Amino acid sequence: MTTSSWLWAVFTDIAAIAQTVRNAMQRELTTSLGTVGATHVRFLFGFPFVLVFLAGVLIATGMPLPRPGLSFWPWVIDGAVTQVAATALMLAAMSERSFVVAIAYLKTEPIQVAVFGLIFLGDIVTWPMMTAIIIATAGVVAMSTKPGGMIGGIRPTLIGLASAGMFALSAIGFRGAILNLDLPNYLMAATFTLAVGIAMQAVLLSLYLWLRQPSVLAAILRAWKPSLSAGFAGAVASQFWFLAFALATAASVRTLALIEVLFAQLVARFAFGQKTTAREAAGMALVVAGVGLLLWAY
Repeated sequence: MTTSSWLWAVFTDIAAIAQTVRNAMQRELTTSLGTVGATHVRFLFGFPFVLVFLAGVLIATGMPLPRPGLSFWPWVIDGAVTQVAATALMLAAMSERSFVVAIAYLKTEPIQVAVFGLIFLGDIVTWPMMTAIIIATAGVVAMSTKPGGMIGGIRPTLIGLASAGMFALSAIGFRGAILNLDLPNYLMAATFTLAVGIAMQAVLLSLYLWLRQPSVLAAILRAWKPSLSAGFAGAVASQFWFLAFALATAASVRTLALIEVLFAQLVARFAFGQKTTAREAAGMALVVAGVGLLLWAY
């Protein structure tokens, strides 16, 4: 692989780990803050950290702030709004089902990203790449679901799939915004787009809560310590997602991210002594095969 191929793969792995930590933190906050409140935490408390990242890039590169054209804004607005909706749906799915099963539905996102990327960005998805996406996704679903996993009705399934769709549209929107800047430095393009997007999200949800649920906004501020940790984890995850989007198609990035579920299974097996079932072993094999095929195809 080329240097850029290695970079986007490394960026994706770091982002996936940070996102897993953030998801767990946000899920805990849902009990006290509600779905919208827990959703807002990642944006409101992540924003200051993103500004620090942007300041660091400005100092390190010596570049001025970009001056985006009008065509930049529809992309970044799409990314910002659909990510808010996706996060709220994700937390709603997790509150209705087990964390692992909800994540399984969310991991159908790469297939939707591939379709949306082809339609809106013209990102080419070759047959080997699409095969890799399907194989890896099937592996995650196999690992994450158990017999009787559909107990509870179709509602949480639909919420999880809708969340995956919104995350897919968000990935396409943010990648489109990064590419639209057409900057020679991908680090600046990714970080600037992230700063603009998260600023929109923080303002949008703050205004909504101030008008509709001021008590939730007050509760978020009171819970600033756990919220700050979740915000930092979210900012780190977003930074590396955006760096990866600047170097590779969104479908490739989101498919490689499926390997986080494999890591979780391995940790459960060797650190906590949990036995691996035949279904989980088959799922692991599919994830490894899908990711390997993706990297080869890319």
